[in-house]
Amino acid sequence: MRTAAKEPSGNVPVDVRAARLPSVEAVLGGEGGAALKEFSRPAVLDAARRALAGLRERLRSGEELADSELTAAAVASIAERMLALSSAPALTRVINATGVVLHTNIGRAVLCDAAIEAAALAAGASVNLEYDLATGGRGDRDLLVEEHLCALTGAEAATVVNNNAAGVLLALHTLAASREVVVSRGELVEIGGSFRIPEIMKASGAVLREVGTTNRTHPADYRDAIGADTALLMKVHASNYRIVGFASSVDLAELSKLAKQHAGIVVVEDLGSGAVVDLSALGLAPEPTIAASLRAGADLVLASGDKLLGGPQCGIVAGRRDIVERLRRSPLKRAVRCDKMTLAALEATLRVYRFSPRPEQEIPTLRYLRRGLEELRRVGEEALGLLGARLGPRWAFELVESRAETGSGSQPNVAIASLAIAVAADGLTAAAIEQRFRASQPPILGRIHDDRFVLDLRTIDDPHDLVPHWPRPDANWADQ
Repeated sequence: MRTAAKEPSGNVPVDVRAARLPSVEAVLGGEGGAALKEFSRPAVLDAARRALAGLRERLRSGEELADSELTAAAVASIAERMLALSSAPALTRVINATGVVLHTNIGRAVLCDAAIEAAALAAGASVNLEYDLATGGRGDRDLLVEEHLCALTGAEAATVVNNNAAGVLLALHTLAASREVVVSRGELVEIGGSFRIPEIMKASGAVLREVGTTNRTHPADYRDAIGADTALLMKVHASNYRIVGFASSVDLAELSKLAKQHAGIVVVEDLGSGAVVDLSALGLAPEPTIAASLRAGADLVLASGDKLLGGPQCGIVAGRRDIVERLRRSPLKRAVRCDKMTLAALEATLRVYRFSPRPEQEIPTLRYLRRGLEELRRVGEEALGLLGARLGPRWAFELVESRAETGSGSQPNVAIASLAIAVAADGLTAAAIEQRFRASQPPILGRIHDDRFVLDLRTIDDPHDLVPHWPRPDANWADQ
């Protein structure tokens, strides 16, 4: 016969003590249950049951629990903590001190003020998304942004989808389903999240025709591949890697010349990062623009909205009117269209580019990339004082040289001179310090470089953001 386990103190059988646990109704009806009334009843019932089950399991495992930990009020307190944790927003603000301006894992581009206001308006009110205010009839959501895109790029027409991969999928499916798309082997890139151009092409129904080698592709390679089944010549901008040394590729002008020798063949470029202004004119590393690609002979250009453009996640499709209209009529277009918040944010971002005399001061991505070292030094010196006052003598901080980067596959070989604060503490490794800053509210994300934890200042506007605040008063990690 099985004998009930004993508590280490009191010789009271565990099964007996578990039986003394309050009922769910007792938990909800007691004094502690009042704090649970701000949550829905189904959520409260679930939390109370999970709290009781947890206590019951701890008793059965032989853990010693005081009688005060088994009361209705104690169970209600556990349930309240569970509810507070699970009802908190899943997305939270983080401080980006990584030195990566467009960090994919933390949301890429920070929107400009005009885009934030436009997205908030669209989220909180009815808007003329597909309503023509002049006629009272149905409108087209593309018209919200098409005029701006055409003015900025020189395109005849433009549309927008929910990301650049969707733009690639839509173009290939609409223009080349069951037909061949000729692409250089050196441009069959992986575009992030393990999504690769060949896989997107397969999903679109197009047939991949690889030409050239990894490092060298010539005009003759394309010329020899063109046949009756050829629908597209596709060029993919190598935005997240570079091939150097013994390498060659075919430019858009040459591809356009080849395509014009064969009726019906379209030249498409997946530009990736998608700049709409000449970055070199702003003192930044040059990057191909949508306008330059169209002038060079591309019939259709595809680009991201949340990289060098500095807008919301979306895919921009710009080019010849007849081709854009074909894409608009595709059933797939509805499946990959943007919602009203994205379109509102994009329209506001494009409006800044089109009409502001200094868009580089209003678009955070451009501003962060252009910041001078003196500005970063001022931010860093103020942060040094704030950190020292907050964390005390055990901690040490030093302003050091750093190298930032654009990120998100943009300009991979371009290192941006920056400044950072190196953080050290007696008895703590760089990994332990990183964990403490990451546990701050909001979390402060830096990086470990040469076995030191550093906070890069490239994207820090307010030095107070680098001062950690830990969630519990008893978690004074500055002294631990």
